[in-house]
Amino acid sequence: MPDQEHDAATGDPQIVDRLVAFGTALREAGLPVGTDDVLTFCGAVAELTPSDLEDVYWSGRTTLVNRRDHLPVYDELFRRYFLHVPAGAERKHTKDRHAPQGSTGTINVPDAEPGDRESEEPPLVLGLQASSLEIERTKKFSACSDAELAAVRRMIARMRVEPPKRRTRRYCNDPSGSVIDVRRMARAEMDLHTAATALLRMDRKRKPRTLVLLLDVSGSMADHSRNLLQFAYSMRQAAQKVEVFCFGTRLTRVTPLLDRRNPDAAMRLAAEKVVDWDGGTRIGDSVETFVKDWGRRGLSRGATVIICSDGLDRGDPAVLAVAMEKLERLSHRIVWMNPLHDAQGGVPPTLAMAVVGPHIDEITSGKDLASLEDFASRLAQIG
Repeated sequence: MPDQEHDAATGDPQIVDRLVAFGTALREAGLPVGTDDVLTFCGAVAELTPSDLEDVYWSGRTTLVNRRDHLPVYDELFRRYFLHVPAGAERKHTKDRHAPQGSTGTINVPDAEPGDRESEEPPLVLGLQASSLEIERTKKFSACSDAELAAVRRMIARMRVEPPKRRTRRYCNDPSGSVIDVRRMARAEMDLHTAATALLRMDRKRKPRTLVLLLDVSGSMADHSRNLLQFAYSMRQAAQKVEVFCFGTRLTRVTPLLDRRNPDAAMRLAAEKVVDWDGGTRIGDSVETFVKDWGRRGLSRGATVIICSDGLDRGDPAVLAVAMEKLERLSHRIVWMNPLHDAQGGVPPTLAMAVVGPHIDEITSGKDLASLEDFASRLAQIG
């Protein structure tokens, strides 16, 4: 599987030819760059993002440069090959200009590795890959073009998610804790043969709480399912105690498939395993299957369950009500992410949403990038 991901990333001959030509130019400029170095450079770019110039820059700097005095030559050729800056052009400071959002951008790349002493020279300015798109965070996924959706998914993949934590029965030292550590104070007093000078406190340890995501991938969620699965991938990368299931007319566990470094490969494998993608919807049957096969085994006990669905259900509402009641007893909290939540001012737009209303703790929207970013920032407090 890694070889297939590598081939997919380096399959464009134009990208490979440009990377090889860059290595050849470095060799002609006097840098000791061999064929093995160029192959390593291409492999490093393939593992990262070939369209991100920052990744390309650091891949080449790590694999093609061996001495500090070669950095000026490398930076000059990189600007010439990838940024189309003429030789000898004056560097510009990013603080003196502001690029329009979505069209061009700049990255400050230090001339020294992290931890080295600061250099008196200004940092090298790299330009991000030019783009004519301006990503609006409040633009609905259903209204985005294919190019805009691709950019949104790259932003979701880099989203930082902090999972919620639960309090355990064990205690740990905490200066701001609510419990006085009498034992530690007594030991300190016996060791010093003096009275303790300050109160020593402790509090319960906190561990990440299990997150369970149930993603609706039916036909009515076609505009959102791919982005929500990308969001689930980011959550899986942030914490290992994350379980992801997809459902339409049946439930499919895709958690192992998301343990891939390449998000596109993970999405492709998940889509291949879910046989009812873009099909019908039976939320009640899917939730019942989860409770029976996974929830009662302990997966949902004390967990925060996030159900992503628009509530357009073709199943029996009575089955959904019973399944949600069981899930509510097993889990810690249930959050429902509905892209149609704001469509009617918070009024349940479907019968299924009216049925699940008494069993969920919070309902939020996942219709655009802004709502996903807001949910990610609040997730630590939600759980």
